Amino acid sequence: MSETVYVRLLDLAAGLFLLTAVGVLWRRQLTAMVRLFAVQGVALALLVATLGVHEGSIELVVVACGIGILRAGVLPLLARRVLRNAPTEQRETSQSVNIAASLLAAAALTLLAYAISRPLVALAPSSATALFPISLAVVLIGFFALVSRRRALSQLVGFLLLDNGITATAFLATAGVPLIVELGVSFDILLVIVVLQVLAARLQTTFGSTDLDELRELHD
Repeated sequence: MSETVYVRLLDLAAGLFLLTAVGVLWRRQLTAMVRLFAVQGVALALLVATLGVHEGSIELVVVACGIGILRAGVLPLLARRVLRNAPTEQRETSQSVNIAASLLAAAALTLLAYAISRPLVALAPSSATALFPISLAVVLIGFFALVSRRRALSQLVGFLLLDNGITATAFLATAGVPLIVELGVSFDILLVIVVLQVLAARLQTTFGSTDLDELRELHD
């Protein structure tokens, strides 16, 4: 792979990676959030695969395939099953920050990520580390989505964005992690999703809602 193609593929994957994170803040439909998360999984897999091909690492290519299957296939499928089991929970209606403010927050967090990571990028400048601020921005955006949403499933998507950002940061900053480590983390995330799927279904069946603000009032 030539250097020009390598840089363009990295930029394309990183741009799509960040755009989908911002899109999650923009949309209120939970099905759209899950769809955007699936697209982000594809972008993350493309990013890792590009690094693997450029470095001639079969291990990174295998990890990229695993990321694509899990984060663009299995996890979105499980999230859609939660939505099918909760037909009344299709929209985030009570987020604490409106869409306009959320998009402004995403822009501010992206600028903050670039400011924070500039000294780190300067330590080892390369085509991969130059994209480190984008992965950090996705971490911050995912955390913001996690704390600003009220539906259990939309908070789950925020958690998954956070995890994707951490994964991308590891690959861009250190040229990847050992295969066994990535597999262990991925299976942990899969277990979390399965548990949360069961929990969301029970909340919907028992209380008729997954709005966490409404559930907090039950102790009264």
